[in-house]
Amino acid sequence: MEKRESYRNAFAPDTIIGQYKHGTKEGSVSPDGYTLDIAYTKTSGYAERQLDLIFDYQNNIKKYPIFQKYLRTNTPKLIAIWGKNDPSFIPSGAEAFKNDNPNTEVALLDTGHFPLETHSKITAELIKQYFIK
Repeated sequence: MEKRESYRNAFAPDTIIGQYKHGTKEGSVSPDGYTLDIAYTKTSGYAERQLDLIFDYQNNIKKYPIFQKYLRTNTPKLIAIWGKNDPSFIPSGAEAFKNDNPNTEVALLDTGHFPLETHSKITAELIKQYFIK
């Protein structure tokens, strides 16, 4: 419970805004996304659901070997479009897909945690180029 409670600061408006803006060019992020996220924090049960998800991330990590085996065995086309300035999911996480799947392309965009907030057109174009060749 103590660890769970320590994550409540993730729902503070400044934290949410920081998740959207960190690593981005000044003025490139519309307030729409983070304002909506902040509004969601006021809804009934929001914090408990989010704390459940944060706590459950450990199970995602435990399943990495299963995901990696799938990628090695099936080698699906995979594009990892990443914000190269994301402090949470660092670029080496995107590059790691290449270790298990030769059909991986990595695009590191000059942005933060939410590439779609700043690079939606580029993201769409990269997806089209990779999957509709």
